[in-house]
Amino acid sequence: MMIDFPHRQSAHCESGAVSSLLTHAGLPISEAMAFGLGGGLFFGYVPFVKLNGFPLTTYRCRPGGIFARVTKGLQCRVIQKKYRQPQQAMAELDALLEQGIAVGLQTSVFWLPYIPPALRFHFNAHNLIVVGKEGSRYRISDPVMPELVWCEAEDLAHARFAQGALAPKGRCYYLEGEPQITDLRQPTLRGIQIVCCDMLAPVPIGGIRGMRYMARSMRHWEQKYGKRKSISCLAQMIRMQEEIGTGGAGFRFIYAAFLQEAAGLFNNAELKEMADRLTLIGDGWREVAVEAARCCKGRDENVTLDSLADKILLRADEEEPFFCELRQLSKTLQRQLKDGQPKGKAS
Repeated sequence: MMIDFPHRQSAHCESGAVSSLLTHAGLPISEAMAFGLGGGLFFGYVPFVKLNGFPLTTYRCRPGGIFARVTKGLQCRVIQKKYRQPQQAMAELDALLEQGIAVGLQTSVFWLPYIPPALRFHFNAHNLIVVGKEGSRYRISDPVMPELVWCEAEDLAHARFAQGALAPKGRCYYLEGEPQITDLRQPTLRGIQIVCCDMLAPVPIGGIRGMRYMARSMRHWEQKYGKRKSISCLAQMIRMQEEIGTGGAGFRFIYAAFLQEAAGLFNNAELKEMADRLTLIGDGWREVAVEAARCCKGRDENVTLDSLADKILLRADEEEPFFCELRQLSKTLQRQLKDGQPKGKAS
């Protein structure tokens, strides 16, 4: 049993999976549009939550949030399930495939054998789509892979029931029928407003304030953790920024591409200018990652935790007015939309 499914390699697993599922369901949208509709851009520094023993830094919304927001905004009928027993989970997966349904799964990266060993790590919120089965092997559209791949049933079951933080518990999800909303303008504005609200939220650990909180904390890492562990904290920050789900710079590039598409939907030059600005901000985050890597490897004595904290504060100072202006622009576009502008088209 094989499903004719539009596999596309993506920068980020969840937005890539959502894009492919919606395209398969009859609404072709790009990964960038899926990421934007889902309000995927975020920042959080949560030092009291540890990931691999180090403070949690996140550059995206919660796992599953993009899928939930996109499908809600487009009024999709969604089925989601979790399981206690692997046998039941795999049996129901087979039954859905027999019905010709492409099924999204939440899995652990570490237990997927087709992922190169150097890239495997214990992260339990990786999204992939199962599109067929042959014997004991499943055909998988994994958004991070260039082509469709095969995975043995035993390995897939292990990945679906990995233990630890964000344990997937066999979670599967799929769409029933086509999205009810195909005019993307209102969902686009909703996605923009979600991100602006999150980035400008008056909470110390999230958004712009979270960036500044992390910068202040970094200055005290060596005193708090010791020199060796402070370098490990910095390495973890880089990993979250640049490797796990494309991170700080990559997510801003994706969101900039979304704003470019939004500019086309609304025929609005200001959105295009905002996209260009965000691309430059993303370049700044990439610079932070490069210099932090030099610091970790001891290759540049001029790069310190203090100098990196200064650069992160600069990123915060760039992003605060950016998201204030983007929020105001979205409100203007919302008023124009209510006044009955011509209907937009799906991207």
